[in-house]
Amino acid sequence: MKTITVLGSANMDLVVRQPRLPQPGETIFGSDFATVPGGKGLNQAVAAARLDAAVCFIGSLGDDSYGTELRDVLIGEGIDTANVATSARPTGTAHISVVDSGENSIVVVSGANATVTSLTDAAKQAIERSAVLVMQCELPVEVLEEAIAVARAAHVFTVLTPAPVIPLPDGFLASVDLVVPNQIEAAELTGEADPARAAASLSAGGTWAIVTLGAEGSIVAYDGSVLGLAPARPVQPVDTTAAGDTFVGALVARLTGTPGGADAGSPEPASVPANERLGHVTEADMVEAVRWATTASSIAVTRHGATTSMPTFGEVAALLG
Repeated sequence: MKTITVLGSANMDLVVRQPRLPQPGETIFGSDFATVPGGKGLNQAVAAARLDAAVCFIGSLGDDSYGTELRDVLIGEGIDTANVATSARPTGTAHISVVDSGENSIVVVSGANATVTSLTDAAKQAIERSAVLVMQCELPVEVLEEAIAVARAAHVFTVLTPAPVIPLPDGFLASVDLVVPNQIEAAELTGEADPARAAASLSAGGTWAIVTLGAEGSIVAYDGSVLGLAPARPVQPVDTTAAGDTFVGALVARLTGTPGGADAGSPEPASVPANERLGHVTEADMVEAVRWATTASSIAVTRHGATTSMPTFGEVAALLG
């Protein structure tokens, strides 16, 4: 079975619902508070697992109650936690303000996530055995560089969500197979305000790029050319916190051949067994994966929270027929 390895952050989300964002120096009343398992890495891992993908997680948790709870969440979703370290630093937290319109703003305190600065031998082997490596920018950039090098040597398809936007080494984005920013991130990375031009720029040199546009859908580009706009599924959002992570998790789950999904292409020789590699991703494969990702994220935004909002394979399949 094709495996997705997620190298990323795991946080406890501390979520406040409120009518609007306060002005500097202003105090306002919120309407609700919740603690919800999150972190972009954990979110993407759970989103993929909910769509019946085999998922391995590489990261770090604190030796505290939040860490125990997050580890239990991963195990409960059937995610391999053999490469989740325990750190002396506290578990990461994300402080999330959700306004009544459903939009959100987030402050992340990295905690244990910041200790993931290099890969263990076991983590490298997990990446080498995978079909896809999924990363974000909530871990130190040096471990992302190391992971990409390991993945490329083993012909493992690499996916990056460049969030939050941080300084990246020259050539870093071009070294991944697929980059999935939102419209704001794409503009910051390329200097292009137009999302189509940003997508084309990010995809130059044989890379896939998908720029997500929220209610307007997403732009898909490959090798410097925009392939088209994938429309969103119209819904009334209540919380957009996990929209992007659900999109990425569902996308890679579909690419790796979740039930009924496409098994892409004929793989090249590599150290990973042929039946466990992704192979060549065609335009048809990506269009189908985006269709599933769009539907999954449209379900997530109609529910509160991050992992608590993510749909199952059956829920997505029921809408797509």
